[in-house]
Amino acid sequence: QVQVVESGGGSVQPGGSLRLSCAASTGVGMINAMAWYRQAPGEQRELVAAIYPGGSTKYLDSVKGRFTISRVKAGNTIYLQMNGLKPEDTAVYYCKLADYYGRDHWGQGTQVTVSS
Repeated sequence: QVQVVESGGGSVQPGGSLRLSCAASTGVGMINAMAWYRQAPGEQRELVAAIYPGGSTKYLDSVKGRFTISRVKAGNTIYLQMNGLKPEDTAVYYCKLADYYGRDHWGQGTQVTVSS
């Protein structure tokens, strides 16, 4: 069973920064894409950022220019650098790994709270 573990959440003031980490307990050969999602109370889970084989990335429009997704070269760890945080970024952030068998593996989530 693949385990996906997030870390790095917390509470910050508007304009602050946080860096989320996600580590997967599987060999890199199994990993197709990895991504960050978030879910705010009463809202649907939404894709925040994704990184694909070869390094291409995709972002939610509202985080473009503020968030950066990256992956350890040939590794099973990804990061989400979040700068210029806004109260509307408050949510539980989840990491998802998509493997080459078409299965998705989710982490437990980490809380990000942006408040003054």
